Amino acid sequence: MTDIRTGTAEVPGATLHYETRGTGPVLLLIPGGSGDAGIFDGMAAELADRYTVVSYDPRCFSRSREDSAPGGQRVEVHSADARRVLDLVARPGEPTAVLGTSSGAIVALDLLARFPDPPRVVIAHEPPSVELLPDAAQHRAMFREVRETYLRDGAAAAMGVLAAGTSGGDNAPEPAEPPHSEAMDRMVANLPVFLEHILAQFTAHVPDLDALSSRADRLVLAAGRDSAGQLLRRPAEHIAQRTGAGFAEFPGGHVGATERPAEFAAALHRTLEAQVARWTVDR
Repeated sequence: MTDIRTGTAEVPGATLHYETRGTGPVLLLIPGGSGDAGIFDGMAAELADRYTVVSYDPRCFSRSREDSAPGGQRVEVHSADARRVLDLVARPGEPTAVLGTSSGAIVALDLLARFPDPPRVVIAHEPPSVELLPDAAQHRAMFREVRETYLRDGAAAAMGVLAAGTSGGDNAPEPAEPPHSEAMDRMVANLPVFLEHILAQFTAHVPDLDALSSRADRLVLAAGRDSAGQLLRRPAEHIAQRTGAGFAEFPGGHVGATERPAEFAAALHRTLEAQVARWTVDR
């Protein structure tokens, strides 16, 4: 078992808990949904012999602290938080890599688009950027319904609406039931903030496709093999087509990083190696 080193990052209005393990190039993992650093434990253990694997609890989740009530969360604030963590753990000028999953992939895209000296590689796994789709209004209404259902009927009912709205029909495979863990307990405890203050706000965010196109050599969009026909795969395909970035399939579905951590980690390593090799040749 690789030792986990913990630290805190002071950011405007919050203090973030972050974790590092392993040695080698810095690989930052940005969790999505109501997840925190712990959702990557299985995958990080597979990668720590090749990378300095870093993840963190987003502001107002788990062991991080926000100085005021959560309010509506903004992608731009979360991407600045991710950049702060990167700046703390990586040496100046050191090439870094980033994986963001789900709403964390939206954060990763903004991190790549907006900041100078961007990471060498960003992999955005199934960002739910539905505003880019031609039927955006339908999906916007669905995410609003999820929030309203939470406020009226609670988290379990809201998650049912979310699953129905993103599954792509009755033939979508059922996600594997994750084993019980402290990380899963924290994830459940984070659901109220996610459902009220993050889900509708992040899915309404429109990525800067022009900026991403200018850095397409650093970007790979990714989707799960089991996500065929499901809503949350479509934005990844759309962004790859619009920007000229790469596209890769990963094991599992939308939460493949927790469903199949070892397989997902192996696919991530292959994708990073291939992207760095292409980047070096192009330069």
